[in-house]
Amino acid sequence: MAIISIIIPLFNKELFIKQTLLSVLNQTFSEFEIIIINDGSTDKSVTIINDIDDERITLYTTKNKGVSHARNYGISKANTDLIALLDADDLWEPNHLENLHTLYTNFPHCGLYATNYHKQFFNGKKIKTHFNGVSKDHFGIIEDYFSASTIDSIAWSSAVMIPKKIFHELGGFDEEMRSGQDTDLWIRIALKESVAFSAVASSNKIILEPKYHLSYSSNRIDRLKLFEKFKDVDTSNSSFKKYMDLNRFSVAIERKIAGDFSNYNHLKNKIDFENLNLKQRVLLNTPSVFIKLLKQIQSLLLRNDIHLSSYKINT
Repeated sequence: MAIISIIIPLFNKELFIKQTLLSVLNQTFSEFEIIIINDGSTDKSVTIINDIDDERITLYTTKNKGVSHARNYGISKANTDLIALLDADDLWEPNHLENLHTLYTNFPHCGLYATNYHKQFFNGKKIKTHFNGVSKDHFGIIEDYFSASTIDSIAWSSAVMIPKKIFHELGGFDEEMRSGQDTDLWIRIALKESVAFSAVASSNKIILEPKYHLSYSSNRIDRLKLFEKFKDVDTSNSSFKKYMDLNRFSVAIERKIAGDFSNYNHLKNKIDFENLNLKQRVLLNTPSVFIKLLKQIQSLLLRNDIHLSSYKINT
């Protein structure tokens, strides 16, 4: 009998979906169901899935309505009370569901369960994450989700598990947002519920060419909606204000690169510069032509397993 429902939104991931599914089927914790929502794929993804014979897999096909709709639809079909999310091009270590379930067993009343994860750019080496004020052996409740997430985010879409009732109470993923919808949900949960975290890295965030990732698309302008949705929280919670200012910084840089100087200036004027480090302050005032050059250099370095970031430097 399934204890955890795994929701996988799928849109044209024929190059990745088999490996992703195999990483699920090889889990040490086997009491799960896999619900795949084919969000209007036009490639061979569905054929590849149908070639995998496992009764725990259920495939639904919908018109292309975006990842938020696909996830919400999949959650509505879930037969369990625990929902684990996985994108169709990411990978789990064999102990991932066991890691999440152990976290849930020890802390059963949380609104969000998250595990540590590695970032892997261009199939290079695995890069460690960094969380503010969180020990390397942490296993339990995160005291301040927003403070902990000012370098890397405690919650990431392929490394979380959420009780189904939380989705119902908060309305699930915002289907009006085509980008930033994950951050939006993590914020809504963390403002009201406890978050449990395991520092054991059991999931892998695979980051390849931009064409494979929605987050690199023109839809990223939807992230502007985050700041309007939570504008009333900023002044009452200092760690949340800093967290949101770092998000403003990130989106402002994107808007400047895109030539959208109206939104760039609007975001910049909302930032408390005390919440940014020196590198971020300099970047925010750097001409867009030089930022584009820096982005190109960053990409080249990533291909050589060097991670250069305004938040953290890893090698």
